[in-house]
Amino acid sequence: MDRFLAPDMLPITLAGAGLVLLLIAMVVLLARGRSNSEVAVRLSEFAGRGVPAQPGAGTRQTLEQIDRVVTQSRQGGNIQRDLARADVKLTVAEFVGIKLLCALLGIGLGVFIGRASLAAMFASGLAGAVVFSFLPNLYLNFRARQRIKAFNDQLGDTITMMANALRGGYSFLQTLDMVSREAPAPMSSEFRRVVQEVGLGRSTEEALQNLLRRMPSDDLDLLITAVNIQMEVGGNLAQILDTIGHTIRERVRIKGEIQTLTAQGRISAWVITGLPVGLAIFISMVNPDYMAPLFTLGMPPEAWCCLPVTGAVMIVIGYFVIMRIIDIDV
Repeated sequence: MDRFLAPDMLPITLAGAGLVLLLIAMVVLLARGRSNSEVAVRLSEFAGRGVPAQPGAGTRQTLEQIDRVVTQSRQGGNIQRDLARADVKLTVAEFVGIKLLCALLGIGLGVFIGRASLAAMFASGLAGAVVFSFLPNLYLNFRARQRIKAFNDQLGDTITMMANALRGGYSFLQTLDMVSREAPAPMSSEFRRVVQEVGLGRSTEEALQNLLRRMPSDDLDLLITAVNIQMEVGGNLAQILDTIGHTIRERVRIKGEIQTLTAQGRISAWVITGLPVGLAIFISMVNPDYMAPLFTLGMPPEAWCCLPVTGAVMIVIGYFVIMRIIDIDV
């Protein structure tokens, strides 16, 4: 143990590990207890009985109040929107708690990697906290992008299904209900939510605009615009949907070809970005004394170009430049 950690750092490390384990236990207990309590409360409400007292109800009420306060803020509203886009069944407060837990894990890993000196431990711990706190956001954005991409890929066939249903005599709301029952996910779940919102009293225009906020897509915006215009001025909606469906399918095909042609550029961006970072972390874990001079304050002027901050800034700039070059709008 003395080889990896200084003796005075051992109590701090043990305390941090205990705090991380405590937070993990709290998250697991809350996740296990929330589903059962919500089901019992809903069944009691529908049956007309009083809501039974549940163990830990005061704690859950406090957490719900915290979640409402966090959701009312601008950042909380953005998190709630991203959770809906990614279809992640978490509240805003739970997501923020996961971010704090990841930040603590990043601090522990950063302190271990930069154990060569106190300055290196502070810098790597701070960098680990920042990087790990954004990991839940990266996962959320990845899930949202994958879901939106699947939605866009299914949109052309869904529009053709809607046009055929309208020709068969269905109303527009019946057509949306048919899509929610017969289309694959995520198309079915999103249109089911539209039908439910209309059933609860919202207008069709408002429900479709909410769908567009959850699924930001130019193709979906084109569909909603055509539907709104047809509702105002009339016309053959089935024929309009046929034309829109053909346009969307061609756009999806062209986007697929562009993704294939730019795959090499995306891989190059990831390799150029991840290689120096991964190599620095590997060397720091294998031989921390070798990386210690990078965090020394008395560096000679000719070594300034090797400062970690300068290198990180140049890596980030290079990544965004490459991604900007291969970003082709259709």
